[in-house]
Amino acid sequence: MDAPGTGYAVTGPDGQRLLYLPPGGAPAGLEEPAESYDLVVADVVGRPDALARLRAVGAAGPTTDVVTVHLDHDVPPGPELDRRLAAAGARAVPDGTTLVVGSYEDVPDVPRRTLVLGGARSGKSVEAERRLEAFPDVLYVATGGSRNGDTEWASRVCAHRERRPGSWRTVETCDLVPLLKDDGPALLVDCLSLWLTDAMDAVGAWDDAEWAAGGERALRDRVRELTEAVRATRRTLVAVSNEVGSGIVPATASGRRYRDELGRLNAAFAAECEQVLVVVAGQALLLRG
Repeated sequence: MDAPGTGYAVTGPDGQRLLYLPPGGAPAGLEEPAESYDLVVADVVGRPDALARLRAVGAAGPTTDVVTVHLDHDVPPGPELDRRLAAAGARAVPDGTTLVVGSYEDVPDVPRRTLVLGGARSGKSVEAERRLEAFPDVLYVATGGSRNGDTEWASRVCAHRERRPGSWRTVETCDLVPLLKDDGPALLVDCLSLWLTDAMDAVGAWDDAEWAAGGERALRDRVRELTEAVRATRRTLVAVSNEVGSGIVPATASGRRYRDELGRLNAAFAAECEQVLVVVAGQALLLRG
């Protein structure tokens, strides 16, 4: 264990295996491959990385029943708790429930493609990260890159990095199609609005003449190539994008063009996802899935 307390690994006479992890604890020193447990009882909400570690070595597999315990008041019971646990492939049970090791329990499948929308400081990135924090391996795709001399942007990037699990890897790129075509771990793309800015830069979308002379058509081709890659990808994907157009109309033609194109991109991307959420004031509202 990586925290005080005692965990229990129990094997029954019939060979069924159970693992109990204490409050705030996660397994340490696991070796790969490991035999899969039939039932894991752990603090999935407080220590999702514990479940990720078990999955990384095969100790928690596709048929493992994962039950969360040690719940506190940070997550109220009901739909919100069920939603968070479903993202981790886990479930909660009422106090006093008798758990039968090896019995089948219907847990919602983790969506393979998810789009998380939201306004500025809505909590959309936190929500997206939460949906993959119980995964054993995640590639975080940062589309914003670095901006020399912009200390405020650097502090934002640093805050994001410190929030991510240490096992995640990060790549800074807007070249999303090759990543979607390759097999590999789950992808978290943050965010599509910055991808669109890069794409519009590349096709000269800010200049009216270039836009009319082929920039618009070139951008449509880029968006179509991206959404087709999303449709075909075999990777688990969570993408973040800004929801725009609900407030002040931009004063410039280029601003209105960006607003319109981001709305089109969000709609096209959402059409390829099993689950779509919008985050408002830190509250996630399910639109599809």
